[in-house]
Amino acid sequence: MTAAAIAAGGDDFDQLARDAVYRAMFTRRDVRSHFVPDDLDDSVLARLITAAHHAPSVGYMQPWNFIVIRDPGRRREVRDLFLAAREQELPAIEAERQALYRKLKLEGICESALNLCITCDRQRSKDSPLGRWHNPEMDLYSTVCAVQNFWLAARAEGVGVGWVSIIETEALKQLLSIPEHVTPIAYLCVGRVSAFAPKPDLEAHGWGKRLPLPELVMSETFRGAGEAPLKSAIEHYGKLKIMSRG
Repeated sequence: MTAAAIAAGGDDFDQLARDAVYRAMFTRRDVRSHFVPDDLDDSVLARLITAAHHAPSVGYMQPWNFIVIRDPGRRREVRDLFLAAREQELPAIEAERQALYRKLKLEGICESALNLCITCDRQRSKDSPLGRWHNPEMDLYSTVCAVQNFWLAARAEGVGVGWVSIIETEALKQLLSIPEHVTPIAYLCVGRVSAFAPKPDLEAHGWGKRLPLPELVMSETFRGAGEAPLKSAIEHYGKLKIMSRG
């Protein structure tokens, strides 16, 4: 079904459709190590980029562009940037966690079917202050929404996505000939995968764990106490979600 057909189908989602939306959210993973050597059909990639293009954007500025990177040589150069940036990041990691950090697989630049750099053109709406007069960074946030749309659509299509954030921005801009006024927001590894891990990789390897959501919900003001019924409902829903996985 096309995006236009879906949009024309009415405002209501039945239970199966609602479940599918939540499933995409809860099973989305930052994929690094499960890519398979299959090509990604352009028709699929077109749907994913179209989903990204329908993200919310403040002032309807639509500041994004999508750089598709397929060339193996260029991808190897990007991976070199990643490796250099990783070595620069390492000293900032707590000493007792550096060994674990070195073991983590944090990219699939060369293994994935293709790479995609999603950028933000900061001049696209320079003459329109709508939504940006007090918050000029809203074009950046809007582009992040496009990344999320792409990621969730990819999960629904059975396509893995990995966000490579350990790259020095100016070096990446030079390699991809990105103009000064354009900011790279996300460098993504995209492709078919053998499986989607049941847990995020960093959780599975003991780097971190999901924070208890009720502790993050506040009432009226920052650290404001209250919302006990809501917190109870959140805990109940979390238990149901865990049971459904079992």
